[in-house]
Amino acid sequence: MKLVVVSAGLSVPSSTRLLADRLAAATDRHTPVDVQIVELRDLAVEIAHNFTSGFPGRALSAALEAVAGADGLIVVTPVFSASYSGLFKSFFDVLDQDALTGKPVLIAATGGSARHSLVLEHALRPLFAYLRAVVVPTAVYAASEDWGAEGLAERIDRAAGELGRLMEGMGSVRRAAAADATQDAPAAVDTDTAAAIAPRLIDGVVNSADRFTVVPFEQQLAALRP
Repeated sequence: MKLVVVSAGLSVPSSTRLLADRLAAATDRHTPVDVQIVELRDLAVEIAHNFTSGFPGRALSAALEAVAGADGLIVVTPVFSASYSGLFKSFFDVLDQDALTGKPVLIAATGGSARHSLVLEHALRPLFAYLRAVVVPTAVYAASEDWGAEGLAERIDRAAGELGRLMEGMGSVRRAAAADATQDAPAAVDTDTAAAIAPRLIDGVVNSADRFTVVPFEQQLAALRP
């Protein structure tokens, strides 16, 4: 499975990138994944040009394709003015609006003060709900005082475990749907189905009743005839 990590850190070294790396490593310990890092700092100019020209540059296009093709995402932003950074938001503004539909996403943020921890709930979670992603329950915020303190490692491990189980579960549901689909009606897992079964996938509980089955129109019509 492919895990893409989007880091919006600006400095070098970056606490945002450090948190992103720790989350990716923890996810890989729970569920083996191929990790790809997308550093938004390196794409800032191309993102700006995309807004004015309507076309992504080569590096930005590759990053957008990687995100759209991922089995799961980890997204990490520094907190600016009590919200996500403008660079972070701009990247997801130029992403295709359907690219994250039904995709498992772990949200995280870094900041100088613990007072900004609610940015995860009042800014990031609504953004990815709007994009129809499936956001894992545990979000991770790291203030300056959290590094080296008790609690951060446990939150990272818990969130990574939830993401890993959700990625595995969604993959199983997609494979089951593909096996059940007819030749004339390709299988898909819609957003409502993904949202409904996500809690059970996170808990590791998936059964045949959770499969999304496509019923051909002719079969539906026949069922309505007297």
